[in-house]
Amino acid sequence: MKVAVMGAGAVGCYYGGMLARAGHEVVLIGRAQHVEAIRRAGLRLDMHGFDRYLQVQASTEASAAHGAQLVLFCVKSTDTESAGQQLKPYLAADTLLLTMQNGVDNADRLRTQVSQPVAAAVVYVATEMAGPGHVRHHGRGELVIEPSAASETVAHAFVEAQVPTEISDNVRGALWAKLVLNCAYNALSALAQMPYGQLVERDGVPAVIADVVAECLAVAQADGVAIPGDVAAAVRRIAETMPTQYSSTAQDMARGKRSEIDHLNGLIVRRGEALGVRTPANRVLHTLVKLVESQRAAG
Repeated sequence: MKVAVMGAGAVGCYYGGMLARAGHEVVLIGRAQHVEAIRRAGLRLDMHGFDRYLQVQASTEASAAHGAQLVLFCVKSTDTESAGQQLKPYLAADTLLLTMQNGVDNADRLRTQVSQPVAAAVVYVATEMAGPGHVRHHGRGELVIEPSAASETVAHAFVEAQVPTEISDNVRGALWAKLVLNCAYNALSALAQMPYGQLVERDGVPAVIADVVAECLAVAQADGVAIPGDVAAAVRRIAETMPTQYSSTAQDMARGKRSEIDHLNGLIVRRGEALGVRTPANRVLHTLVKLVESQRAAG
């Protein structure tokens, strides 16, 4: 099938690359520096046991999504509505938009902008853009997808592309489980500019992570969210399975870009206020990241 990746950063390039390697027609829609490099030499997919250039299409324009049966929607949470509006004129009525973003409300927000079917996906992958047109995979890669008319077909395509994928009726809970992980690690990794494995070895960090997670779980419970699995084990597993990974917030901060912190720890703070749940650890992390961002913007 034809697959368009809207927001071809590290996540979009990895999954788009995996589908392209499996034989699907892929077009990456992203920033000019990556598009130019991909047009010159192809997308470099750099992972354990595989480091090759893949021939894919690339564009800076949303119009490149024309004719796509599937859109991997990978823009930052802050850009969800505007990217949906850009895509809308070029999509067929039955094009599936699969939101592969941090945060828990992107699919709902995207549905307010487009009439096409939207399904949320939970993404567990450690990856980075190591250079223009060069995506480097550090570990994991599994997906959990919300049911839709096309989800079975899409899941099958991902599985054939060696991406472990399941369809779940509790994607809301799975999105919250991912949100807890992001709240636990993203801000700390960003503020320290440190990968997960080193981070958890520093004095006080495990205790801060435990406080953040406890607040997130209290907000989820008050919000009626059933988070699947052993959350504490999942939090520990992040540092064990992705020891060299810097959080997306850390990568944004290092590049001087606006982060998604308002949709991570900031969301926990807002929901906690609405539900009467105190969230001091999340509030401090959210505030510190915003302070650093405002300093860099001003300087």
